[in-house]
Amino acid sequence: MMIETRMPTDGEIRALAARIDRPIVLVGMMGVGKSTIGRKLAQLLGLSFTDADDEIEKAAQMAIAEIFEQFGEAYFRDGERRVIARLMDGGPSVIATGGGAFVQADTRELILQRGLAIWLDSDVDTLVERVGRKDSRPLLRGGDPREIMARLKAEREPAYSAAPIKVMSDAGPHGETVNRILKALIEWH
Repeated sequence: MMIETRMPTDGEIRALAARIDRPIVLVGMMGVGKSTIGRKLAQLLGLSFTDADDEIEKAAQMAIAEIFEQFGEAYFRDGERRVIARLMDGGPSVIATGGGAFVQADTRELILQRGLAIWLDSDVDTLVERVGRKDSRPLLRGGDPREIMARLKAEREPAYSAAPIKVMSDAGPHGETVNRILKALIEWH
């Protein structure tokens, strides 16, 4: 039986928006919907939205896949941390991070100290279906996407679990996940 998630009222959302004093940072696996959900969440809260991966590509003037290819993952992760640190200085906003950002200890510590991390979680089948729409994912090249996603999810969950809020993002509409986030934020102290 599916339980419908009640949409918070305008008054509840306004009260929540007034309490937000730092960036809300969405973390989780690639394909979980951080960017799409983040845009909707930011719009409802009257905050700006930034996709950290887009900012990394602008700063590097090349695609993430090219950065991985030319310079390697360690170089990418260092640049990613610096971009996220800059975004964290912008005050209340919604930031979507790349799937591996929160797994890096120094980036995770930065986000936990200066932002409010929300772990968007999803089952492997939903993630594989969503990431199958793009072929620009460097970590999915050269193998079975389902196997790689399952392994990455298992490896990354201990890091993601450090986020103080966890919300499930299932195969349903992203609006339902946004409602779950709003409810979790309203209940969070």
